[in-house]
Amino acid sequence: MRRNIVKLIALAAALLPVTGTVFAQDTKAVPKNVAAPSTTRVIQMQTAFNPALPGSGEGVRVFTRSVKHMTAGAVAIKILEPGRVAPTAEMLDAIVAGDLEAAFTWSGYAASKAPVFNIFATVPFGLGPEDMISWMLEGDGARIHRDAYDKLGVTGIPCGIQGPKGGGWFRGEVNTVADFKGLRLRYGKLAAEVIARLGAVAVPLPPGEFFYKLQQGNVDGGEMSTPAMDAALGFDKLGLPYYLPGWQQPSAVLDFLMRKDKWAALPASLRAQIQTACQANIAWMLGRSPNVQGVALEKLKASGVEVREWAPDVLAAFRKNSEIVVKDLAERDADFAAALANQQAFIAQAAHWRALSRLP
Repeated sequence: MRRNIVKLIALAAALLPVTGTVFAQDTKAVPKNVAAPSTTRVIQMQTAFNPALPGSGEGVRVFTRSVKHMTAGAVAIKILEPGRVAPTAEMLDAIVAGDLEAAFTWSGYAASKAPVFNIFATVPFGLGPEDMISWMLEGDGARIHRDAYDKLGVTGIPCGIQGPKGGGWFRGEVNTVADFKGLRLRYGKLAAEVIARLGAVAVPLPPGEFFYKLQQGNVDGGEMSTPAMDAALGFDKLGLPYYLPGWQQPSAVLDFLMRKDKWAALPASLRAQIQTACQANIAWMLGRSPNVQGVALEKLKASGVEVREWAPDVLAAFRKNSEIVVKDLAERDADFAAALANQQAFIAQAAHWRALSRLP
């Protein structure tokens, strides 16, 4: 019992920051050959991700450090822990209201305002990180993303990319489609609709509650995050099988947000430097993710986790029902439908090259 309590406290410490704290900021000095600015513009930015955790959390720190050095100290971004000013899912509202100056967050949190953001979140069986960023930077993805935030009164800049999640942790085997019937599972909105079509019961849970509910048997399984994040949060201690691949979220775009008038008030040179820092952050996360996730997966296996691949018929059922769920959303929302069609057309135009360039 005592060990369980200690584990839960450790998990809570990792997920839920202490009220009133601010994460340690980058203390590296501005390079000596660059004149220090007479004044520094400090931007208060709340993050959706604990900066102490791998992947998205690390991306928060790298981005703020890049801005500091690229602006030679003219801009310093002060990281506020999740929930400091507003609940994570409500940061966009707080920015519009003027209660929060900036945010570093996941595109999916805006989907409750406009379904088109599901495209960037991403949809089940959607684009992997490389193709997603190609569409964002070379296709119309960035324009669609910008216009969607613009309608909400916010400037949104793609500022990071998360790789595939794990498929989920389960208290029992799920080898057939029939095994899902009646299971209580934690998945995101679109994926929750998919597993509901298989007979499972979607259980919405905040990230900080999932470990405890899963350990106690109050839910039967579901997704947390990437292998690196799951390992950092101690999910290997549960002694449960880990299913891959993460069909429900092959990638996810991370955003830097400011209210439009506050963003416009920044000098054009500083806006350009922040945008460049965001692009650098995307490149850093793209390069880091495969190795970090691979190392984490091996550590999970070494600690006794049984890593399982979805059975072919289960994965086929996920895909079939995902197509139905996505089609239904496209029929209900014209902006989502247009963005999806645009994305699919962009990917299709290079499909022949992908097929010929990748070794069998």
